[in-house]
Amino acid sequence: MTGEAVSALQAIIYSRGRLQLLDQRLLPFQTVYLDVPDVKAAWTQIRDMVVRGAPAIGCTGALAMAVELHANKGAGKDFSSVEETVQFINATLDYLVTSRPTAVNLADAANKLRAVTASASAAPAATPLSVCGAVIEAAEAFLADDIAANKAMGAYGADALLAAAKARGRGVGGRLRVLTHCNTGSLATAGFGTALGVIRALHERGLLEHAFCTETRPYNQGARLTAFELAHDGLPATLICDSAAAALMGTGQVDAVVVGADRVVANGDTANKIGTQSLSIAAAHYGVPFFIAAPTTTLDPALPSGEHIVIEQRTHEELTHFRGQRVAAEGVGVWNPSFDVAPGALIEGIITEKGMVPKQDGAFQVRSFMAQLGLWAQPAGHSAAADHAADAVASGSGSGPAVPRGFRALDLESVKHYVAARPGLQQRVGPADSVESWSVREVGDGNINFVFIVEGPSGSLCIKQALPYVRCVGEDWPLTQDRCRIEAEALGEEAAVCPAHVPALYLYDPAMALIAMHFLAPPHIILRRGLIAGATYPALAAHLADFLAATLFHTSALKLSTTAFRQKIAQFTNDEMCRLTEQVILTEPYITAKNNRWTSPQLDADVAALQSDVAARVAVSELKSLFIGRPQALLHGDLHTGSIMVTDTETAVIDPEFAFVGPMAFDVAKILANLLLAYFSTDGHEAASGQSREAQRAWLLSCMRDIWSGFTSAFCRLWSEHAAAGGDLYPAALVGPEAPAGPATLAACQAAFLEGLWGETVSFMGAFVIRRLVGIAHVADMDSIADPDTRAACERRALRFGRRMLVEGSRSGLGSVAALTEAAEAARAAPSS
Repeated sequence: MTGEAVSALQAIIYSRGRLQLLDQRLLPFQTVYLDVPDVKAAWTQIRDMVVRGAPAIGCTGALAMAVELHANKGAGKDFSSVEETVQFINATLDYLVTSRPTAVNLADAANKLRAVTASASAAPAATPLSVCGAVIEAAEAFLADDIAANKAMGAYGADALLAAAKARGRGVGGRLRVLTHCNTGSLATAGFGTALGVIRALHERGLLEHAFCTETRPYNQGARLTAFELAHDGLPATLICDSAAAALMGTGQVDAVVVGADRVVANGDTANKIGTQSLSIAAAHYGVPFFIAAPTTTLDPALPSGEHIVIEQRTHEELTHFRGQRVAAEGVGVWNPSFDVAPGALIEGIITEKGMVPKQDGAFQVRSFMAQLGLWAQPAGHSAAADHAADAVASGSGSGPAVPRGFRALDLESVKHYVAARPGLQQRVGPADSVESWSVREVGDGNINFVFIVEGPSGSLCIKQALPYVRCVGEDWPLTQDRCRIEAEALGEEAAVCPAHVPALYLYDPAMALIAMHFLAPPHIILRRGLIAGATYPALAAHLADFLAATLFHTSALKLSTTAFRQKIAQFTNDEMCRLTEQVILTEPYITAKNNRWTSPQLDADVAALQSDVAARVAVSELKSLFIGRPQALLHGDLHTGSIMVTDTETAVIDPEFAFVGPMAFDVAKILANLLLAYFSTDGHEAASGQSREAQRAWLLSCMRDIWSGFTSAFCRLWSEHAAAGGDLYPAALVGPEAPAGPATLAACQAAFLEGLWGETVSFMGAFVIRRLVGIAHVADMDSIADPDTRAACERRALRFGRRMLVEGSRSGLGSVAALTEAAEAARAAPSS
């Protein structure tokens, strides 16, 4: 329809069940409104820039959801249950967000409507009609709220620009000359505008001397839209080409710059239309105050800095063609980002409808600002050291782990749209318009997280999401999602020193408690599964020895200064995951606990004996003291055969969400203990298949010996190489090559260190074996033995040997890895009764 009957500056027309958008692609020559009958039409019109501007896009998405429910779903009548209603709404919102991933307002609107959906569906006597009604009303509120917010923002912004210009002696008789970029007025919002709203507010006060707008290549929003709005409202205005802005500032004709935003992150870095970054640099050079005007819905405190912002790439034709005609040479490459990022350090102020975002020591306090407004909660475990000391006031409170603002659990369908909304991930899987053809599998076989494999025409990804509770138990056992941050940062630490054996990390999303990684495709297999099948891996021992040596040495005070080491302890404080370890490994197997399970009744007497074993209780208590009180290096924390992926020639260590700074023996013992469990299980698999496992048993014991010997050799080599300029624990003045008796001292220190490490390793091995037979989480090596009597016989031998390792440690014939594997052979051959 044409727009004779409506204001040319009304970008969105809505009445319940009907939505129309002004086709801004045709401005200023035609005023045409397009119907938006459903969400798919909205997705296309947002993507094709019929509507643009982050606030307008957010309103459009919300209202399209309302139209979908009212006009196409009978306001809820077409749904058979509340569950079906909720599933439809959440999936539809996920789809909508993929249309413009950089504009945070769209994602924010979707998150708010999800929250409304969750609340309405949980209400007593909830029905599809009541849920849909609540969502429709919430969506309709976006329009009025946006206009009110823009008016408030204009007033705050006018005050801020006047004060900044006055402080610099700028202005013409108290009136300001203001430069803006792109379009941030009534056409980009529900009305009045953000940055252009600030200019309008100055004009209403009689304090606007002149407005300058850039053309905003390549889509020309400034020339087509902002100039149109300025002329329509009768404001004194001049249009300039983008590349003239710095020259204009150099002539002294600009008193302030104010632009909008598509995303403002925790440190004030701001993503906005391409060209914003260069404007901020030019403004800083010429001493012109540079402002951002953005509603709080555009502030994204979950992202720490601009480097985490996903930047949308636009079609090549925007640069190579004009009105359908090619104007660029064939064969030339094109780089066409829709946005860039203005550094927070170059921004004078961030204007919102709630006032100015405060600064402390020159740094924007986005997180504390949003927290004080009740619009953001600090994730549990996040510390000031991880972000900024001044943001510590935003720490979450209350019982149980905090759930990040915007978190939602993904499923097989929504994970596709999550990936499609992030170009950096989407490009690894396939074109965005191919998303419906992508396949997704959930492959998590652990006890805590969900793991999705997303595959498409261009490749694949692994998406891992941390739920706010223990997966194998449910919501009755809450668990911090900060473990996702720990895992992402641990992967980075490991990759820095051992890149050959760590998967590439592509994204960490703190709000979604999610990481995206390289998918280790077949023939990669989880080591435990391969061992159960009877496989051996000739490269495994050497690879794990290198991984252990590199990660444990380089993150210890053998390499680091004590200052750097203490910082690492703080960075990787992982309290809830450590407490989980203390509970399920170092306490519960030795007491009566509801989480415990074992092969019953076959092992009832064995478990009863263990839980009344004073020596075992003393030994495990000593281990807990060691676990708590011996920070030596950054540990993987869960280095078992389920956390390793292998082929005959490759090894990759995954899942370091239990990472913390603790005793080195913990990591070494965990992998050795899991190989020992595989060894004791072979009789059960042999009995079931009728095929000999003798060769695999010999390899498993050899692998244990080779891991220990390879690790100690590589570890001592690194220690010796860094002795001249090593860490503070063994300073060069004591053990360096130039120190008196330095080499001899170093050799003696190494020998003593490894002797103590072996004793601790053996005791921890015992605890790990016991917990996998008696505690909450078993190993498939044993559990996959179908016959309970056969399984119990294997488990009893392992349990007895585990108790020996725990209590005796490296004493009584277990003083070396060779002696331990010999003792394991004897224990396996012993009667199980």
